[in-house]
Amino acid sequence: MGSKNKLKRFKENETFSNVIQPTREEIVDSSFSYKGNWSKHFGNTNPIVLELGCGKGEYTVGLARRDKNKNYIGIDIKGARFWRGAKTAIEENLSNVVFIRTQIELIDQIFAANEVSEIWITFPDPQIKYKRTKHRMTNKEFLAKYKQILKPEGTVNLKTDSEFMHGYTLGLLHGLGLEVLYANHDVYKNSGSPDEVLKIQTFYENQYLEKEKPITYIKFRVAY
Repeated sequence: MGSKNKLKRFKENETFSNVIQPTREEIVDSSFSYKGNWSKHFGNTNPIVLELGCGKGEYTVGLARRDKNKNYIGIDIKGARFWRGAKTAIEENLSNVVFIRTQIELIDQIFAANEVSEIWITFPDPQIKYKRTKHRMTNKEFLAKYKQILKPEGTVNLKTDSEFMHGYTLGLLHGLGLEVLYANHDVYKNSGSPDEVLKIQTFYENQYLEKEKPITYIKFRVAY
């Protein structure tokens, strides 16, 4: 994507009512007004579902189309990517979709305790190198953040093409004694995966499928 195209998307994002772009200072200083008050933005108290590292926002929008009785929030630091999802949501009049441009490490400063019902992590970078483990989105530190903002019965969904990420996450969950509700190491060959796992496919997922890479899925809880 050229720099002119990126700038155009950044400017267009500023005009979208479903895009929120707080400064890091605003979040860290606890002056982010929506924390604990997301019902004010959506105008209802429906359950909140997050997609972390939402990319182009395909999963956020896909989930929102399927269930208008939940509020979906896609989070990514790259606004030029989720521009597509934000624009699609506006074009389709999906009032239950919001995108936030920020770092995922700050989610515990964006949402209050017990404010989130469900989290989706779709095709994250597995961060295989040891020095990158602090960025791995199912490491202990991230799991602790998820636990803080999720309701006690809240769930986390991990959908990935990385067998490493799938195995690492399962091992960590078992080691911590956390509840694995469902796991499938090849969702399109083995039956039983939820409909939203099979029916929503991202651009990158389609590329993986063309290469015949198995797509894996885990649904789990972080409450002890």
